[in-house]
Amino acid sequence: MNRFTPLMLALTFALPAAAEVVLYEHDNFQGRTLRADKAMKNFERTGFNDRASSLIVFTERWEVCEDAQYAGRCVVLRPGRYPTLSAMGLNDRLSSVRKVATNARIDDNRYAPQPVPVYDNRRRNNERLYEANVTSVRAVVGPTEQRCWVEQEQTNNDRNIPGAVIGGILGGVLGHQVGSGRGNDVATALGAVGGAVVGSNVNRGSGTRDVQRCANVPSQARADYYDVTYSYKGVEHRMQMAQAPGRTVTVNNRGEPRA
Repeated sequence: MNRFTPLMLALTFALPAAAEVVLYEHDNFQGRTLRADKAMKNFERTGFNDRASSLIVFTERWEVCEDAQYAGRCVVLRPGRYPTLSAMGLNDRLSSVRKVATNARIDDNRYAPQPVPVYDNRRRNNERLYEANVTSVRAVVGPTEQRCWVEQEQTNNDRNIPGAVIGGILGGVLGHQVGSGRGNDVATALGAVGGAVVGSNVNRGSGTRDVQRCANVPSQARADYYDVTYSYKGVEHRMQMAQAPGRTVTVNNRGEPRA
């Protein structure tokens, strides 16, 4: 019987082990990046001055400022993910960053709003790394209470799978073809969540198909994150990722995700 590790609620990001703060050019950790593991008093030479729109803090507390030399308006950040800097009035306005001393006392009004937790997948002390096979990927889109996702399902190469289920209605009960297509087809009731086959075989070695399941969400939406299942040493693990993985993910000897 497969065993599951606890679901990692925080997203994982593929980042160098040395990076303690990563700034992104666009909201939601998109675009070019600037990585920092020590104080940077002026972003001018990095080409990232007044460019950051989101960021991640992996360890300690860091102070970000709108002017060089840690001048102008500054905000203290705790470890976590900050998907947008607009909420703190610093979108495209950062020019310097530095670590806050461990014993420094900071007034509450200097802190940014509480961030979303981040899973620290940095490599520890040159630990050995391995590749684990990805067994499923689910792209989650839309707001939390109304979501739509796409699942990749394994199929046999000789299965007769239609390219799409006609008449699929978002949020309704929808049947789709499973099995070999030779008399043992099953119409699956999905309760309040509908399902529609949106693709047949995709050429990734073994046969797979994309199955979209939705619940009252916009028809076009960017993936918020990816639910990923992978197998290592016979144990099934699940995690959430900011980007879609490839065929494998990097893990340590315990099967924990690493970059």
